[in-house]
Amino acid sequence: MPELRDLGLLRERRFAVLFTARTIAVLGSAFGPVALTFAVLDLPGAGAGTLTLVLSAQTIPEIALLLFGGVIADRVPRHLLMMGSELASALSFTALAAMFLTGNSPVTAVVACSVVIGVSLALYYPALTGVVPDVVPPERLQTANALLRFGMNAGRILGLSLAGGMVALVGPGWALATNAAAYAVSAMLLATLRLRPRFHGGSAPSIVADLRAGWKEFSSRTWLWVTVLQFALVISAMQAAFGVLGPVVAKEHMGGAPAWSMVLLGQSAGTLVGVVVSMRLRPRRPLLVATPMIFAMAVPVLLLGVGAPLFAVVAGSFILGIGFNTFGVLFETTMQREIPREALSRVASYDALGTFMIGPLGLMAAAPLAASVGARPALLLCGALMTAATAGALFVPHIRRLAVTPATFVDEGEAIPDVKEKTLDGGAAL
Repeated sequence: MPELRDLGLLRERRFAVLFTARTIAVLGSAFGPVALTFAVLDLPGAGAGTLTLVLSAQTIPEIALLLFGGVIADRVPRHLLMMGSELASALSFTALAAMFLTGNSPVTAVVACSVVIGVSLALYYPALTGVVPDVVPPERLQTANALLRFGMNAGRILGLSLAGGMVALVGPGWALATNAAAYAVSAMLLATLRLRPRFHGGSAPSIVADLRAGWKEFSSRTWLWVTVLQFALVISAMQAAFGVLGPVVAKEHMGGAPAWSMVLLGQSAGTLVGVVVSMRLRPRRPLLVATPMIFAMAVPVLLLGVGAPLFAVVAGSFILGIGFNTFGVLFETTMQREIPREALSRVASYDALGTFMIGPLGLMAAAPLAASVGARPALLLCGALMTAATAGALFVPHIRRLAVTPATFVDEGEAIPDVKEKTLDGGAAL
């Protein structure tokens, strides 16, 4: 049965290690933001400005150093870079936990820990995209990406459901310690991976030369940069809709926080279903199937804009979760298949930077837009932008025509013995 073959990948040691490490890290990371937010706000004299400073100290280096992280991840063993990044995050969260548990938490030290966490994330994410083809054979990439997302989403849902209660019951210090422990376990698991190093002929090029080579790989593929541009606009609109405008409408017309929690829960449930859907799909033209899934992201935004009842918005949010994760698995797999392995992390860093760089603009524009035209009309504008960006991407021939080679669809249950050794030495492929 296809379902059993999909789950059978978890019996492969190296993938099981990666899956477990990633799931535990995401589970733990759900505790940190909640705990850190309330811990900072509890500091003497702290307010919104203090919290903004701490959060910005993580976000700015995370975005600014993404490209550098891609260069490093293409030069060194990716699983070891991930291990080092997780260890740095674990030490930073340990320091934060110790400061808040002892009551000695100067803002400068908290900001310094946030900077280290931001740097570690900038190194981790490009390596994560590139390490999957190092761990599984080419014909199992889509299954691997789907299972990784399933573990991440399940871990995030469980973590978020526990984080608030833990902060309330035992305080933010212990919640931060939980985050630190999760990162430490993840680092120890990644250290057990046995992947052969990737050798580069000749002397190593400069960082600038590496960035140029990565940019060439990124910009020469129309399907890639068009999708990144599309998603940048979609994420910017989503930031405005789910970060500001949606909560405003929920507070004014739907009963406040309980209603908005149901909307977010609907999205979380949809992400799990989306992972299952993505494991069943094997489209010959993956982007032709993946790109229309982004229309689903506009559904709850438009429903909020027209004043639909809560059950309809929750259902729309469920559809969003399905579409978002189905798109994510198909797109990630396409990248890993089409981009040369030696440049994959750099290309992934350009993808991440392009996708999320303008997201904060959506947050900044949300409040003025709501004040100008109202929250619901602003939501309709966000939904229209998401729909137009996705429709525009579908007009691009490279999106519609990119096809997977027939060899990709080899029966997964028979493929592993033939390619296991090739995977060990970092051979072919997201």
